[in-house]
Amino acid sequence: MKTLLSKEELHDGVTRMADEISKCYENRQLTIVGLLTGSVVLMADLIRMIDLPMRVGVLQASSYRGATTTRGELVINSELMLDISGRDVLLVDDIFDTGHTLVRTLEKMRDFGPTSIKSAVLLRKNGRQEIEFTPDFVAFDIPDEFVVGYGLDYEDMYRNLPFLAALEPADIARHKEVMAAATQL
Repeated sequence: MKTLLSKEELHDGVTRMADEISKCYENRQLTIVGLLTGSVVLMADLIRMIDLPMRVGVLQASSYRGATTTRGELVINSELMLDISGRDVLLVDDIFDTGHTLVRTLEKMRDFGPTSIKSAVLLRKNGRQEIEFTPDFVAFDIPDEFVVGYGLDYEDMYRNLPFLAALEPADIARHKEVMAAATQL
């Protein structure tokens, strides 16, 4: 795997983003809602870095399944979400790729009556956006590569890597071999 962002670079970028968020919501209570499952690592770091009174919750939304890299039907499960009515809300996601998942999720969340809603993403992938939208907070812009680590996955693996890496074709082939061997045990 090719490392795109080291553990230290990730920490520095998330710290910068947390400072921007803290300044934006200064002297207000914030409700942070993380999109499962990719945002879990980012959200854990952000909530420890943001010095504000806050509520924390999650929302399940996905348009990608398994090994696919192409978008499918967006499925949103809001049953896990906190009551956000009358609250300042920050939606946290791992990656802004085509933009469909984030924009549709924000639209759905507006139906629950927040006072305000903004978005924060760890990564914005250059050249992939299909929707005119800019996340409010972005830690990093990255090239159009398939990335894993720091919460991002390939077939539900690699989320635990403390750095961000690009999967190359050889990595994907090796992954498939290891997974096939594991199922035969």
